[in-house]
Amino acid sequence: MQAYVKPARAPGGEIRTVPNPVPSDDEVLIAVRASSVCGTDVHIWKWNEWAQARVKRVPFIFGHEVSGEVVAIGRAVRSLQVGDHVSAETHIADGTCFQCRTGKMHICEHVEVLGVDRNGVYAEYAVLPEQNAWKNDPELDPALASVQEPLGNAVHALLPEDNIEDLAGSNLLVTGCGPIGLLAIAVGKHLGAETVIATEVNPVRKALAVKMGADRVLDPTQEGESIADTIRSLTGGHGVDVAVEMSGHPASLQLVFDALTPGGRVSLLGLFDKPAPLNFDDAVIFRAARIHGIFGRRMFATWYQVKGLLAKPEFRGKMSQIITHRIPIRDLPRAMDLIESGQAAKVSLEARW
Repeated sequence: MQAYVKPARAPGGEIRTVPNPVPSDDEVLIAVRASSVCGTDVHIWKWNEWAQARVKRVPFIFGHEVSGEVVAIGRAVRSLQVGDHVSAETHIADGTCFQCRTGKMHICEHVEVLGVDRNGVYAEYAVLPEQNAWKNDPELDPALASVQEPLGNAVHALLPEDNIEDLAGSNLLVTGCGPIGLLAIAVGKHLGAETVIATEVNPVRKALAVKMGADRVLDPTQEGESIADTIRSLTGGHGVDVAVEMSGHPASLQLVFDALTPGGRVSLLGLFDKPAPLNFDDAVIFRAARIHGIFGRRMFATWYQVKGLLAKPEFRGKMSQIITHRIPIRDLPRAMDLIESGQAAKVSLEARW
């Protein structure tokens, strides 16, 4: 089969002819119908410091956001059959560690990530553990189906626990309007947030934030140090009830706490290049802030929440707007350029070699 391979510990990647994967007893083989580009894939392509430290072996097939059709099943597989349309939960848990056995599979001690720790989905075929293959409505657009994984990140950030309070009537702040931030805006609005405020500097993403439902999009480079005051004025002087930090920028980390109402909650998903300073006395302790670190999706509660959202035609229509480009996977270098230059939000890769 054809596959996009990371051939060496250096920038770039190349198309290679590699052996077809063979599913184990508890795995399924899928024919890839669509995949999409995540920030992780960009890091691996650029071979930045994160990739150099995180990736343990090359060569390997990268890519992890995917939708496809099951074409073969292992002999122990019971919940899926040939012809099923599936997407991938990309965090592969061992099922035996303390976290897995106490309902926290999404933070498995020995997690392996598809397209990072094992061969991924930028290929004609890929294998998935049965447990990680999420069955889709066959009518769902394959491009949208492949974006369920980052949609799950957004849902997890907004609904980090089963007993978390409703978003209805709340004021929500989203810092950073990459694909997950844009999805968080749409999810927040769909779940009833009264006011959604977003921060973003890229003009393409600022426009998309409005389309996704943001009531106000602020540019931190123009607002300067007064941005927290602006957010408070937009929320009746109280500040936001919920803030989700998606940018990984130190200034945004400070902002979510400066703009937070006392007793509000913050979800942190953006990754920081280096340690970020924060005055915990003022930001957290005196404010009685509740903080949630977000990693992946709750397995598999978040997936059921995502399924419910995608059952709504109006939500599918809004979600489709973040896919700004659909290009053949053979043009992956162009996809990377579009993202790096800020011209794209989400790039969908069609299975055309």
